[in-house]
Amino acid sequence: MAWRSVGTNNADLIRQLRDYGVIASEAVAQAMIGTDRKFYSPRNPYMDAPQGIGHGVTISAPHMHAFALEYLRDHMKPGVRVLDVGSGSGYLTACFWRYIKAQGDHDNTRIVGIEHQPELVKLSISNLNNDDETMLKSGKLIIVEGDGRKGSPEHAPFNAIHVGAAAPETPTALLEQLAKGGRLIVPVGPEGGEQYMMQYDKDENGKIHNTRLMGVMYVPLTDLKRS
Repeated sequence: MAWRSVGTNNADLIRQLRDYGVIASEAVAQAMIGTDRKFYSPRNPYMDAPQGIGHGVTISAPHMHAFALEYLRDHMKPGVRVLDVGSGSGYLTACFWRYIKAQGDHDNTRIVGIEHQPELVKLSISNLNNDDETMLKSGKLIIVEGDGRKGSPEHAPFNAIHVGAAAPETPTALLEQLAKGGRLIVPVGPEGGEQYMMQYDKDENGKIHNTRLMGVMYVPLTDLKRS
């Protein structure tokens, strides 16, 4: 994409994403500035491209994380519940925590990262603690091991859900766990085929409205044996 770039440091990367219009709001910029990618992406942390983080997994490009935050920001306030499916390195989960924390503290705030690979669960917890150990100690951000395709019913309903891998079709289990007034963003489409970042909004009557945001290319959501 035309805005891809390399920052000299984390703040410089975020500045460039703002200059290109990928980041539109000050609050999103500050959440990303506060979450230094060096804790989550050991190789080329400030390059705007996906990077391997081990275990056959990549961390998404910074511009995709910025888009996710922008699309979900109006649904993230103190006291809400947020689900990050395929939380991987823990980076975006940390951004969600910082975005909400900057608006105020609330005992009911929960940001749940769900990851099915045990090694990545351990890695993300280590990354988060190296970044700022108060995130996990607060109890407001938690990382759980599980099949994200099924969501996290024990923590539902969620006001905002982000999925970091492609679903072959509309993920009904996640829509069922979406709160009224909530929003889900997820790549949808077959592996190697046409995929689109989809936005699903649940209105106050429980009706789902979907919007196609952009064409994307993501690895598929898979079970643990395949990955």
